[in-house]
Amino acid sequence: MQVISLIAQKGGVGKTTLATCLAVQAVEQGKQVLVIDLDPQATASFWSDTRGKPDDPAVMSIQPVRLPAVLKAASDAGTDMVIVDGAAVSKEVAYSAAEVSDLVLVPFKAAVFDINSVAQTVQTIKQVGSCYSLVLTFVPPQGKETDEAKDIAAQLGSNFCPVLIGNRKAFFRAQSSGLAVQEFEPAGKAAEEIKALYNYVTVELANQQQEAGNVKKLA
Repeated sequence: MQVISLIAQKGGVGKTTLATCLAVQAVEQGKQVLVIDLDPQATASFWSDTRGKPDDPAVMSIQPVRLPAVLKAASDAGTDMVIVDGAAVSKEVAYSAAEVSDLVLVPFKAAVFDINSVAQTVQTIKQVGSCYSLVLTFVPPQGKETDEAKDIAAQLGSNFCPVLIGNRKAFFRAQSSGLAVQEFEPAGKAAEEIKALYNYVTVELANQQQEAGNVKKLA
């Protein structure tokens, strides 16, 4: 079972939107998926209620203290992928999610206030030692945000995801309808971005498995 967490200590960066869209993409690829909602606002759970499909993907709202037990139960049930939607502002939740993750995605905007929160998030993840990537969201059609974001990643010594998530209305409209953007607008740019992000995640996870296998052989 693979565990991917989306962590951001600042709200409004698209964390839940990415979590739910990636979950739907994984389901479309034939995987059994569980979304764990650690956010007290329970946005992912509300999305699932609006969606009206409780197992497509399954979404469970829990307290962070229950995370290890729920992950074990998911693994025992044959779950292929768990996507953890972390809570904003809470360092403790970020630590708990990062600790159990194979890969952490850190959504952020290229803005001064976001840079500070990203630095705090990265510091927390580095304490755990989990693999992670920064994902730039709300990218405008034109501007210097991409170069600035790459500079931020370099300054933090962080991996920068090459897939950029645009500032597109389709994301908001899909979320409010209980849909993933690739269901709401299958041929749209936003859908292309989510599919590209999912492909990036699968490649990163595969690389980790290969590296782990090489380490075992050397041992």
